[in-house]
Parts: sequence; C-alpha cells; structure tokens
Amino acid sequence: MPKIGLVVSDFNYDITSMMHRKAEEHADLLGLEHHSVRVPGVFDIPLAVKTLLKRKDIDGVAVIGAVIKGDTKHDELVINQAVRKLVDLSTDAEKPVTLGIIGPGADHEQAVARIEEYSTRAVESLAKLLKTLKSR
Repeated sequence: MPKIGLVVSDFNYDITSMMHRKAEEHADLLGLEHHSVRVPGVFDIPLAVKTLLKRKDIDGVAVIGAVIKGDTKHDELVINQAVRKLVDLSTDAEKPVTLGIIGPGADHEQAVARIEEYSTRAVESLAKLLKTLKSR
C-alpha cells in the first residue's frame, strides 16, 4: 500500500481544515496510507515537503492550502514562490508532489466552493502519478 504525505497549511483554517478532512477521506477511499503535517502557511509548505520526501516510507506528497486574495498581490507572490519550489523538490527527489492550493485570486466564497475539488484532486492526482511511475 502506498504511503503519502499530506502537508496542510493552517492559514485560512476554516477552509484548510475541511480540505484536510476531505483529502484524508479520499486517501482512505483510494487505499492510500497517509501521514499529515500541518504548517503555518502556504509559504511554509516546501520545507515540510522536503522533509517528507527524504523519508523512505513516503512515496509522494499532496499539499493542501488556501491563499485568499487581499488588497495587494501578496497571494500571487506566496503561491508563485511555493509552487516553484515544490516543482523543484519533486523533480530533485524523483517523487511526485501534487497541488491542492486554492488561489491566487480567489475570494473567501470562491475558496469555500472549491474545498472538495482541490483537496480530492490533489490526492487523486498523486495516486495516479504513483501508479504511473510504478509501472515504468
């Protein structure tokens, strides 16, 4: 049974806590063992992912978070930097990292509407990638 990491941002907890629950439920449905790590914000996700990718018992990581648009372009900066680093970590470790981060540009209402889609899609994509990579 594959074991995955779930790295979940606590910022916007009202949204990410529901995303975390949906991601865990979907991992259970797919028969994936999972280990969760909570971090303060999306910007903090890459370090936790790097740590998990070093573990031999973790086959891949799905990241969960929500960055809500404010009055500045801070949401774009946070997501762009985090995603850039996540791609590097995935390719360097040769293990998949999938994205379940809502934003940039999403307001609170849009983020709430995307909770299930983003959290389950990140886990589903990870399961598919693990299957594809295992068959090679």
